[in-house]
Amino acid sequence: MKTRASKALGAAAGIAAIAVSVPFALNAPFTGNAYADPPPTDVSTPVAPIPDPQGSGCDAFKTELPNWKAFAKQPVSQVLGSIPEISTFNSLISGGANPAVNILSVLDGGPYVVFAPTNDAFAAMPDLAAVTADPAALYKLDYYHAFLGLLGPDDLKGQRPTQQGAEIKVTGKGGDIKVNDTAKVVCGGIQANNARIYIIDQVLDPATAPEPVTPTGTSATSTTTTTSTSTEAPAAPAPAG
Repeated sequence: MKTRASKALGAAAGIAAIAVSVPFALNAPFTGNAYADPPPTDVSTPVAPIPDPQGSGCDAFKTELPNWKAFAKQPVSQVLGSIPEISTFNSLISGGANPAVNILSVLDGGPYVVFAPTNDAFAAMPDLAAVTADPAALYKLDYYHAFLGLLGPDDLKGQRPTQQGAEIKVTGKGGDIKVNDTAKVVCGGIQANNARIYIIDQVLDPATAPEPVTPTGTSATSTTTTTSTSTEAPAAPAPAG
């Protein structure tokens, strides 16, 4: 009987000890080793490098504008206004030369390839004053220097319709590109966030545009129609006032 009583008392004491120790264990600091996933690290999304523009005048361009890579995050209207060598072109497309003609909002709605003649190219244009004074003629000139696309110097080759309607022809690639067989790219492939800019050494004339490329399977009638309408300027906003 004593043995059984002793065992019963021992078991009861053990249970009591466990009951007393549990609250203390729950409140006691954890001193063991914990294994968990490491905290996430900050992994940045890879950023594509800004391609170098190409052309014989690009060294001078990059020297004059050492922060040119920042252009890739700016709208084309801002970039065009930041390049001193094409300030005349910028004035002709922004309302600076004629307040009735401003196509910057159109270009900012790109993607566009924009051909920007140098100041020297416009200085050699004999009828610039007359074109500038005529809004319809100026719209026609401005829009002939842009077409839809986002092409680098190695992919620019081909013939395409411009925003003016007449076509434009590009030959060559890299740093050796010509437009309409005569204008040379001084520095091209300058990247804006919605355009590629090509500085050229001549003003492009829609009156001397190449013949339209005949689409495969079209008839002579449709080709004639395209030819007759391709030199018409797109509808221009009404002059202010």
